Amino acid sequence: MSTQARERPSEAGEDAPQPAADVRLEGVRKSFGDVVAVDGVDLEIDQGEFFSLLGPSGSGKTTLLRIIAGFERPDDGTVWLADVDVTNKAPFDRDVNTVFQDYALFPHMSISENVEYGLKVKGVGKQERRSRAEEALQMVRLPGYGKRKPSQLSGGQRQRVALARAIVNRPRVLLLDEPLGALDLKLREEMQIELKRIQQEVGITFVYVTHDQEEALTMSDRLAVFNNGLIEQIAAPADVYERPATEFVAGFVGVSNVLEREGQRFVVRPEKIRILEQGEEPYAGAHVESGQVRDVVYVGMVTRYIVDLEAGGQLTVVRQNLETSSQDVLEARGAQVRLEWRPEQTYEIGERGQMEEDE
Repeated sequence: MSTQARERPSEAGEDAPQPAADVRLEGVRKSFGDVVAVDGVDLEIDQGEFFSLLGPSGSGKTTLLRIIAGFERPDDGTVWLADVDVTNKAPFDRDVNTVFQDYALFPHMSISENVEYGLKVKGVGKQERRSRAEEALQMVRLPGYGKRKPSQLSGGQRQRVALARAIVNRPRVLLLDEPLGALDLKLREEMQIELKRIQQEVGITFVYVTHDQEEALTMSDRLAVFNNGLIEQIAAPADVYERPATEFVAGFVGVSNVLEREGQRFVVRPEKIRILEQGEEPYAGAHVESGQVRDVVYVGMVTRYIVDLEAGGQLTVVRQNLETSSQDVLEARGAQVRLEWRPEQTYEIGERGQMEEDE
């Protein structure tokens, strides 16, 4: 959860002061013509929290971020930063900074000048500007890069400069709009870890927009899953993955298998399913089904097996490649197999798509 979670009354006493949420949205709604981008969202983001807004394109997450930043005004609802109503305040009157995907660095300025720019606009003295810029570049692991120009840096380094330029102003809240989207996979994975490290060091509240489930699961203290302008679930990453609140969340976050048996629909994750070896007995109480391997996808560390079940339906099964080669796993295509999983690892889908843990 948050790095500075609210104290419960049972732990701190009924009259203990509750720290104000850094971001609080009440009934926020925004339409563009006939399209409702954000549909009555209520949300609280705690102090010092790394909070992600996750969802597919067009789900409303970026519009909500722009509303928090002040680049869009809501049609209805209220935006609070700490205990200050900023609904009608301009972006420069809000204690926030935004990092965009394109970085927006000034090409004619040095790296130090780029980082110092916001401080210069605010009238901060030259000596303090330089000291704070050097500190920010040290924090993003770019010491000694101050005299270079943006064109002399890699994409990952430019992303770090954009981050340094944002945190040097010491905002209460830092908004990040898919800042890693332009990076290659390996660099993006490295920067996910770096972003989390930096956020923990500076203690600033991060609100991060992404459509990448792995990014959200890797970095977030909590995340909100968006769909059609609404929040489907707000929870810690493990809870969103292990206990999805709706069928949409189950399908969007990770890979989900949806089956129907005896009039009940339920979800089971691919890694929870085990392929039984020839003659192997299942665990006591496990659910077992037979089927045929329709396809095999070898992806290095793991292999995905697509299995057509004799009782109807299809399952994706993930298995680690501990002692197998690509040739070994590909030979499984067309094989008859038995699959097992434990009942407590499934989640029943109710009539309105709500999920309840299968007891």
